Amino acid sequence: MLAVSLTALAVLCAVQHVPMADTLVYRAEGAAVANGSDLYGFTVTEWELPATYPPFAAILFVPTTWLPLGALKTVFLVGNVALLALLVRLSCRLAGLPVRAPFLCAATALALWLEPVFQTVLFGQINLALACLVLWDLTRPPGAVGKGFAVGVAAGIKLTPAVFVGYLLLRGRVREAAVAAAGFVGTVLLGVLVLPGASVDFWTRRIFETGRVGKAWIVDNQSLQGLIARLLHDAEPGAAWAVPAAVTALVGLWLVRRAPDEPRALLLAAFTALLVSPISWSHHWVWCVPLLAVLLAEGRPRLAAAVALVFTARTFWLLPHEGALDLHLPWWQQALASPYALLALALAVRPVPRVTDSCAPQPPASSSSASTMRYA
Repeated sequence: MLAVSLTALAVLCAVQHVPMADTLVYRAEGAAVANGSDLYGFTVTEWELPATYPPFAAILFVPTTWLPLGALKTVFLVGNVALLALLVRLSCRLAGLPVRAPFLCAATALALWLEPVFQTVLFGQINLALACLVLWDLTRPPGAVGKGFAVGVAAGIKLTPAVFVGYLLLRGRVREAAVAAAGFVGTVLLGVLVLPGASVDFWTRRIFETGRVGKAWIVDNQSLQGLIARLLHDAEPGAAWAVPAAVTALVGLWLVRRAPDEPRALLLAAFTALLVSPISWSHHWVWCVPLLAVLLAEGRPRLAAAVALVFTARTFWLLPHEGALDLHLPWWQQALASPYALLALALAVRPVPRVTDSCAPQPPASSSSASTMRYA
């Protein structure tokens, strides 16, 4: 299954001449650091994409300038597939599911075609790397050295993982939250040390320029703002979005605090961040992979299949979205245009059985106890 899936992906990439636009942006950011040019003053590709990440991320992207473009795209392609396999493994560790090689290969082969994962691979994005960094850190044993630091580093690369610092605080894991915060501050200080001008520019100006990332109302944006903008046919919904987003954030954090187990609390934090973020592109929703693992661990295969269908169907890509058509969708297309946001809202309020009480790795299960562990 994995060989067939990878072959199909390779053929598709070759036939479609996939540009991997985000990889080109990362390479341009690394070049700006290496050359000492303006980090936030350029655009690349036919879509005129600018740099949007903190200076620390640009420093990490410098090695992307050391390879020819074709080789770099290959590295990102192979690397993202490997990261997907790691994400499946870590998701099973989060959910308390036993993992054997045949299952890991089959799950990776299928997960590759989930739309957020597929888009991440085609765009050459780093979403899988960030999800793996966070999950690896948070599923380590309690008391592990430096636990929380990788979460802070992930937040320093792309700000949205900072939500997991709040998750740690709300779950009473104050020491880990402090380590994560220290890790984040360390990335900021490193950025200031290496790129002082770009750091001042980013933290005082660019961080507030949501429009720099892209148009919030297009169907690519699966956040609450995108849903409301399309529903109201208003490119700038203002308070009509800000108030529901604030309520969603408060309710989401309340649910994180009251969640009966760590896997559910962690997923609630992830999907709350995706909902309230001004822009959550469809490829940001790679957290569907651990969600599916947790649903399977809860003994809910039908719900897991339905969720997998939503994340595979690509309904919003089937809608008219040239120019400003995204803002003029009829009422019956609204659900098709915002499937991820609506699914996250529905799952957040849906009661689920209690699963494993810890994010720590579970002991290996014997063949006789695997079934019991699966539904622990």
